Parts: sequence; C-alpha cells; structure tokens
Amino acid sequence: MIKSRVAAAIALAASLTGCAARVGYGYSIYDPAYGDYHVWNDPEPLYYNQWVTDNHRDWRDFRKLKPEEQRQYWTWRHSPAAHPADHPGGPVRRSR
Repeated sequence: MIKSRVAAAIALAASLTGCAARVGYGYSIYDPAYGDYHVWNDPEPLYYNQWVTDNHRDWRDFRKLKPEEQRQYWTWRHSPAAHPADHPGGPVRRSR
C-alpha cells in the first residue's frame, strides 16, 4: 500500500514537471480591445520597454498599470509603430 502511494506520488510529480517544462515561462495577458491573449515572455518585455521609452513613461510592472494605460500599450503594440520597417522582426533594442 505504501509503495503504491509512493509510486503514485512520484508519477504525479514527474507528470507535473513535464507539463511545466512544456508550458515554459511567462504569463498570459488578455487584450480586451483586440480580443486576444499575449504570453508575457520574450520578446514582449522588449516591446514593453520600447513603449515605455518612446512614451517617456516611468517603468512599472505591466500588470500594475491602470486599464487605460494597458489599453494604450496594446493599441501601440498592434500598430506599425511597434514594428518599424528597419526592424520588422521585433522591437528596437536600445542601450541605456
């Protein structure tokens, strides 16, 4: 009985670890204006940092922005401004 419980616990731990490895890291954020989700992992923080810099804002965790500020970010994120012609694959990386 104890052996079967130990085996079950090990199997459960192994399956949960495997799922976590496939999911990756980051978290999902819903964009209500466009009705889609964004996984907040690479390269999303780079886009966010670009938006903060371009709009002369103080950096704050995106999840702590007011809904209106989040809407402004997603509007920018879906616009061509977030994908300049000289950097079609992603945000501009700036050194500070």
